[in-house]
Formats: sequence, C-alpha cells, structure tokens
Amino acid sequence: MIHSSVVIEDGAKIADNVTIGPFCYIGKDVELSSNCILESNIILKGKLKVEESVRIFSFSVIGENDTEIEIGSSTHIREFNQIGSQITEDSSSKKITIGKNNFLMAYCQILAGVTTGESCIFTNAVILSENVKCEDKVIVGGLSTIEANNTLGTGVMIGGASYVDHDMPPFTLVEGNKASVKALNIIGLRRRLENKSDIEEIKSIFKRILGDCVDKDLALKIAQEHENEYAKALALFVANSNI
Repeated sequence: MIHSSVVIEDGAKIADNVTIGPFCYIGKDVELSSNCILESNIILKGKLKVEESVRIFSFSVIGENDTEIEIGSSTHIREFNQIGSQITEDSSSKKITIGKNNFLMAYCQILAGVTTGESCIFTNAVILSENVKCEDKVIVGGLSTIEANNTLGTGVMIGGASYVDHDMPPFTLVEGNKASVKALNIIGLRRRLENKSDIEEIKSIFKRILGDCVDKDLALKIAQEHENEYAKALALFVANSNI
C-alpha cells in the first residue's frame, strides 16, 4: 500500500508488497525489496538498496544524490536517523553498508564509508563517523561518538556517552570519554559461545595481550600459533589495530 501523498521519481524500483506511509519521497535510484515498511515523512535518495523486511520510521533521511547505500534485511531504523545525508570534510561519498538484523534507535548519524556487520544495536543519538567499521553483534550506548577510521570488533559493548577514538578489540566492554577497555564482555560471551573452554581461552589471551599494557608482538605470535579460533580472532585484531 502506497499513500497518495508519496512522491516517487521515475526509475525507482518498488516491490509489490511494500508499504509506504504519507509524505515520503523516494528518489529515482532507490530500490525497495519485498515486505519493507516506511512510516511517514521519510526521504530516500541516491543509489539506495533496501533489502527485504526493513522498517524505517518517521522523519528519517537516507542518502543524497551521489551516495551509495545498502541496508540489510530485517533492519529497523527508528525516527530521525540520518544515514549518508551529511556533508563530510572532503565531500566524499564512499559506500555505506548496514548489515542484516541491525537496530538503529532514534537520532543516529551514519557518515560516509561506514560498514556494519549483522545484529548490531545503536541506541539513541549515536554517531558513526567516516569509515567506521562495526563487526557483528556490536552494541553502542546512547550519545556515544565513534571517531573516523576506527573499528569495533565483534561483540563489543560500548557504554553510553562514550567517545571512542581508536579500535576496540572483540568481546570487550568499553566506556568513557575518552573511552577505554574496561573488561571482557563475559555475559555476551556466555550467550554467544556454548563451549566454556572457548571463553577461558579468550580470558587467558585477553590478560596476556591487553592486561597491564597492549602487547602487539605477543598478539601476533598468538594469532599465528594458537589453535582456538576465537582466541586467534582476538589476538589478530589487537596485532593489526591502531590501539
């Protein structure tokens, strides 16, 4: 169902079973897949592909004329989000990729070049600056800013009102202004990993390479030699990070 007040430019591709509420604007290079729902007063522009079962709430603005954005299936984008609609310092328009099953709460800002994995949660008023990368199952607390060119590893949980200016390793709890690693996200690990020995391996590696100081040389050695895939992932991330 498409409300009579909706403006759709010639060239836009809209699946038959998409719902679009009143006063939305759909640009000519937008593609909306099946079962998408748009509430009211939404602007979609640029080369934008929205996959199946995405729901976008009122007053969100996604894209500009020269942007390229892809939004993965079953993602929910709440009110007043701005994705790729801000002018960057170098006027760049690098592709933005939002993975599947993400949840963006109200007033988030996603800038050029951002990529996210699957099942991430960005709470109210989060800013992901240029070229930020979020791996799977990242949670960012409200009013937090992730500075440009940094990576949040899988399973990272960032506390509210944090300012992140460097990479954050997988499976960690992070907070502060400036933000730092406080501990391992043990609860998250228990929910994700069934094998307790995997968690013990991660705890051991964490203490060795991120305990009193960051030891990138040891992290690289562990990444090359360790057999546990999760321990290797943590060590390799640290070895290659900007911490």
